[in-house]
Amino acid sequence: MFIDRMNEGNPVTKVGLYESTNPCGEQPLLPYESCNLGSLNLTKMVRAVVDFNSPHELSRYEIDWEKLDRTVRLSVHFLDNVIEANRYPLPDIDYQTKQNRKIGLGVMGWADLLVLLGIPYNSQEALDLAETVMARINNIGHDESQRLGETRGVFPNWEKSSYYRNGTGAKMRNSTVTTIAPTGSISIISGCSSGIEPFFAVSYIRTVMDKTKLIEVNPYFERVAKVRGFYSQELMGKIAQTSSIASFSEIPDDVKRVFVTSHDISPEWHVRMQVAFQKYTDNAVSKTINMPNSATTEDVRTAYMLAYKLGCKGITIYRDGSRAEQVLSTGAAAQNEAAAIGSSLTVKDRPEVLEGVTQKIKTGYGNLYVTVNSIDGKPFEVFAQIGKSGYSTMADTEAICRLISLALRSGVPVDKVVEQLRGIGGASPVFGNGGLISSIPDAIAQVLHKHFGNGRKIERGLDLSVEFCPDCASRIEHEGGCIICRSCGYSKC
Repeated sequence: MFIDRMNEGNPVTKVGLYESTNPCGEQPLLPYESCNLGSLNLTKMVRAVVDFNSPHELSRYEIDWEKLDRTVRLSVHFLDNVIEANRYPLPDIDYQTKQNRKIGLGVMGWADLLVLLGIPYNSQEALDLAETVMARINNIGHDESQRLGETRGVFPNWEKSSYYRNGTGAKMRNSTVTTIAPTGSISIISGCSSGIEPFFAVSYIRTVMDKTKLIEVNPYFERVAKVRGFYSQELMGKIAQTSSIASFSEIPDDVKRVFVTSHDISPEWHVRMQVAFQKYTDNAVSKTINMPNSATTEDVRTAYMLAYKLGCKGITIYRDGSRAEQVLSTGAAAQNEAAAIGSSLTVKDRPEVLEGVTQKIKTGYGNLYVTVNSIDGKPFEVFAQIGKSGYSTMADTEAICRLISLALRSGVPVDKVVEQLRGIGGASPVFGNGGLISSIPDAIAQVLHKHFGNGRKIERGLDLSVEFCPDCASRIEHEGGCIICRSCGYSKC
């Protein structure tokens, strides 16, 4: 967060200065203010210039500027209404939100729009269009807020704002109007690309409830592939295993250029796209600057300085593979380890009677009762019971315990089990028993370590930079401070 840049765009510095933002970084707020954001789906802001219904033709599109203008005005009006209609959890939040009446209208579906217009994401044409589109949204949005200010009244702190100018300035209803949010969840619901991010991939493997794996292809890419004659299920399956189509000789070069993905785009292009939108955005822009695993400290420094120099208010860097331990692993080392375990695997039979210990431990889902039975001082099986948490949580807990028990009965050292489970992040971390309990697996790991570990201290900490989805184990995307799974819809912002 570039706090000086944030406050340069603060319209009410006489009221207070920004100290922080919301978690995704796009909305600087004063104490007790609240986010009130909305995003336009840009894929709905186009019209077909030449509309071909034939499966052998591709339609051509252009931006419907009149529809965009109408939608911006409606959205600003709607977001202003939300301020009044909302029920706030604290009186202070109610008061401060209504003092400055901040709203943040942004966009999603930007990558989709570029594809519809045939423009590569990492091109000067895309940067120019980004400025044109966001300038239009910002100008129309401010005009609508000023219209509301004339009819409904200005925001209470207007006379302390940069708009005032001795009473002759724009009579704004809202102190800020535009924001670019990550749209992690709503873009999945809307079926469009998130925020202003490029495509993370154009083909995915989705695991459905009966564990069937389905190949899901970006609809625009699928349409092009069929019309251009290079579509096949086999090719889509191969693409789903990667995050880029750059190496596929079956795909024409012009298609590769338009369907560029986040890992094909250099950090500088990522930054420049953020800059283009920030130029005409009141608040800030949520965007991830993707970097390869080979990125150096100097590469990160360069991105930070470029973003600051060109006017960004903050920047999110994500270096691929930066999590030290991954749920899934690939490569020769992982294969050798799996082969070694598999060659010596013997599952011990369970005796009729075992002795054990049961410990109660606090989790974000309620109290968890963990029972560990042992043989000759070594853990042999694990059971856990958690009440009033829902059938899914109970089922997941039982599944974890069965797998732990299978590992222990197969001779896997308890420290290896603890190492795999400890620190797994969940949706409801809590502090208890002298430390942070991140999830149910983490809680079980603490019990195992306490009673059967080798005495080494487990470093506690909540790691949100996961590489694979906690719900379906598919790979996840890091976009604008969000963690998103396109396979099952999981999102954490």
